Amino acid sequence: MDVGFVVAVVVLVVLIGLVRSVKIIREYQRVVLFRLGRAVGTRGPGLVFINPLTDRVSLVDLRELFLEIPHQTAITKDNASISIDFIIFYKVVDSSLSVLRVENFAAAAQNVASTTLRSVVGDMSLDDVLSKREEMNASLRIRLDEVTERWGVKITTVEVREVNPPPGVLDAMTRQMSAERTRRAAVTEADGQKQAAVTLAEGTKQAAILAAEGERQSVMLRAEGLAAGLTTILGVAHQLDANTMQLQYLETLKQVGSSPSTKIVLPMELGGLVNTIRNLLPVEGERAAQS
Repeated sequence: MDVGFVVAVVVLVVLIGLVRSVKIIREYQRVVLFRLGRAVGTRGPGLVFINPLTDRVSLVDLRELFLEIPHQTAITKDNASISIDFIIFYKVVDSSLSVLRVENFAAAAQNVASTTLRSVVGDMSLDDVLSKREEMNASLRIRLDEVTERWGVKITTVEVREVNPPPGVLDAMTRQMSAERTRRAAVTEADGQKQAAVTLAEGTKQAAILAAEGERQSVMLRAEGLAAGLTTILGVAHQLDANTMQLQYLETLKQVGSSPSTKIVLPMELGGLVNTIRNLLPVEGERAAQS
């Protein structure tokens, strides 16, 4: 046998051994290392050296992954049959357990999800399933996480995507929604009429208040004007002497006497009137002499 050929074969075997003994592990990956069939731990990321003759590795992805659960039929607490499909988001938190405890996580998770869904929906009424989707998502996540925890897998999110009730229930729901919309429209219209009536009444009230306030101001101004007039009259009256007032009184009596009336009522005694006239005569005589 040619020595060069033997050397070439040996070199090729060594190169193949080197290639198989070096693994490049990405940041989001880990490898579970088995040596002679026994798990000896995880390796990575970066360069990982193994013995190709005695070691075997199992690659694990640590990124968050998702698993679609197809439509599952479940019966609600009030005996309504519905079809639900949802999606599960999960991530591996323990590489060794995810390889040693479960053979096919996707298939196992799908079976567990189906039974868990039936259990959760069986504890809820149809109305709750349709209206309380967040609560159902949370309940599914908690129950699934209790199972997958022993597999080293964490359920991060469960999202129900579609809920299909029976056709009869769907028709009833459609009629109910139509009736609810009609009721809301009637309530909205009634609220609008109420607000309009309140606004109109408020405007009438404000107008009445403003009118009353204007009348009050007008009365106050008239009263102030009258009071000012009376004050002026009183001021002038204080400046007149008694004789002047008596002369004014006699002038008034003269005008009253010239009226066609047959009866005249004097607001004072006749004797007092005569004395008043007598007192005035000298004054008038003196005034005539002086002039």
